[in-house]
Amino acid sequence: MTDRAALERRLNELLEPGRFKDYGPNGLQVEGRSEVRHLVCGVTASLALIDAAIAAQADAILVHHGLFWRGQDGRVTGWMRQRLARLLAHEVNLFAYHLPLDAHAELGNNAQLGRHLGWTADRRFGDQDLGFTAA
Repeated sequence: MTDRAALERRLNELLEPGRFKDYGPNGLQVEGRSEVRHLVCGVTASLALIDAAIAAQADAILVHHGLFWRGQDGRVTGWMRQRLARLLAHEVNLFAYHLPLDAHAELGNNAQLGRHLGWTADRRFGDQDLGFTAA
């Protein structure tokens, strides 16, 4: 068990969201209960993932694609209302890290996919070093 603030600090230390110019906020997007005993991970903060996390009695969800993006309509209606209502009613924290997970050399999406395919990253490239080459 950990508290939400300690989990957020650890995630921020590991993923360094301040290094990136991203399309939305990284870190805690929706505040839930202060104690975190059970964490569920997924790609996108979809209603299906949120409902699965609630069914699993999760205290927090960690995703690559969160709920909030630059330039989106800021009204809380439709799908946004449904997702926020579920998270808030069940006091589930939502953490999202987009570009920090794309770029992380060990924990990131690109690094893990390459590792599972038997490749070793040998060079970074592109804007914000988001790309990897591998041999």
